[in-house]
Amino acid sequence: MAAAGGVRPRRGRNLKGRCLTFEKREEIAILRAQGQSLRKIGAAIGCSASTVSRELRRNTKAGNEYRATSAHVLAYERASRPKPAKLHTNLVLRGIVEEDLAKKYSPEQIAGRLRLRFPDQQEMRVSPETIYQSLYVQSRGAVNRDLAACLRTGRAVRKPCRKAGQRKNRIPGMINISERPAEVEDRAVPGHWEGDLIIGKGNQSAIGTLVERNTNYTMLVHLPQGYKAEQMRQALTAKIKTLPESLRHSLTWDQGIEMQSWKSVKMDTGMEIYFCDPHSPWQRGINENTNGLLRQYFPKGTDLGIHSAEDLDWVAAELNDRPRKRLEFRKPIEMIGSLLLQ
Repeated sequence: MAAAGGVRPRRGRNLKGRCLTFEKREEIAILRAQGQSLRKIGAAIGCSASTVSRELRRNTKAGNEYRATSAHVLAYERASRPKPAKLHTNLVLRGIVEEDLAKKYSPEQIAGRLRLRFPDQQEMRVSPETIYQSLYVQSRGAVNRDLAACLRTGRAVRKPCRKAGQRKNRIPGMINISERPAEVEDRAVPGHWEGDLIIGKGNQSAIGTLVERNTNYTMLVHLPQGYKAEQMRQALTAKIKTLPESLRHSLTWDQGIEMQSWKSVKMDTGMEIYFCDPHSPWQRGINENTNGLLRQYFPKGTDLGIHSAEDLDWVAAELNDRPRKRLEFRKPIEMIGSLLLQ
């Protein structure tokens, strides 16, 4: 498992899907010995005559009759398809992948961006799984394995699941997300935001995160004095006021007590503010995903108070320069740039 990057390898699994099963190969052997035609054998096992012909041609040992046991072994070995990894042989492609990994692009973002950059060059395409295998699987390790630390999780071995979100607090007098207009839901109009905090070591420090729903554009709120309600109100209001009025329509937050002064924020910024249901982080899905990306820069269990406002602006700028699958691998800054100048 470690040599396969923490994921069970294909070898050792039963052949399945479109592959012929051992039972079908036994039936082919019996019907072949009876002298049945390829068409009749195919009809009996639910396959085309060409499939039967190909099976007999590929998996019959020279000088012998077709046998199900030996045919299944041959097919099993062929399915492994040992061949040089693409990133081993294409040095230019490997260089681009390593450069983008160092920028903290995900394998999926890298693959999508390559399709945009080289639309007519198939040799410059690579799948996300190929990149993961080059990082994690020892036998296919073309890419510098140290770059695994640049991935969102930073894990040395892949794992299949993540933990659930943390507990949320309620706020008296809040406007529930159910009252949010349909315009916000379809993400067609820019200016609707999702917000949250990422918390530092011992709950002693935090950074505010704001993500625009239409473009995934991200802003980070500096909270050097802490994140109680009044501190949050001041810092959040100041950050939102850096936006043109055309991008200040609404803000959706979770039920954290740091937003107890939400009415003042609404009055000062002109934004409508809505709150999610308890324990429902998917209602701020874009923001939750972005917070996960930010943990590459601000790991859990670290002091977030050591970062300056300039540090946060630099991280936000780098994140806004990443291609996103939802944007057809365009970048948030490419989508929102003209609106920020209004």
